Amino acid sequence: MTERSTKGRLLAVGATMLVAAIALTGCSSGSSDKLSQQYGSGTTQNYISGDGAVTEVAQDKRTDAVDFDATTTDGDELTAKALRGKVVVLNFWYAGCPPCRAEAKYLNEVHEKYTDDQVQFIGVNVRDQKATAAAFERTFKVDYPTVLDADKGEMQLALSGQIAPNAVPATIVLDKQGRVAARVLGAVDSTSILDTLVSDELSGKAS
Repeated sequence: MTERSTKGRLLAVGATMLVAAIALTGCSSGSSDKLSQQYGSGTTQNYISGDGAVTEVAQDKRTDAVDFDATTTDGDELTAKALRGKVVVLNFWYAGCPPCRAEAKYLNEVHEKYTDDQVQFIGVNVRDQKATAAAFERTFKVDYPTVLDADKGEMQLALSGQIAPNAVPATIVLDKQGRVAARVLGAVDSTSILDTLVSDELSGKAS
């Protein structure tokens, strides 16, 4: 497992108390201290400044496949088992998150590049209800499916015990077997890193 620095902002998940507790177990002690200070001072931004990082998992270190069964805002069912054989990109976001807005165009570009390939993008909204999420998607022209995860946190919980989305935004790449292959913790600030992660999984070049 290796880490590469990125320029993104590291943001703390604040969907539910249970999911937040899981998320904070994966944060560094310094990050947790800063988040605690924000809550203590009454700040509700729910994110912290920090250096983003890309974590890649070597194929022989990957654990069990992630299992989920979710319904999109359009009413379509998405299951992990049905997506086996595809590279899956999970982007965790919410509408009021400034870095989520900043990274949207880069996610769209990578998504559009692989429209005809075996790649499935899924947006996982950790805070909003349908109308708010839909307004964001219209504004930023997001045309891949979104799952609302604010009430139950099922998509986040599906990654507990794995390399989890310990920040918002966070982007997790699952390999064709449904295993966690990589995570971008913080905003995707260009197309290059995510493009490389996806193409490596498609081509089998991942280590």
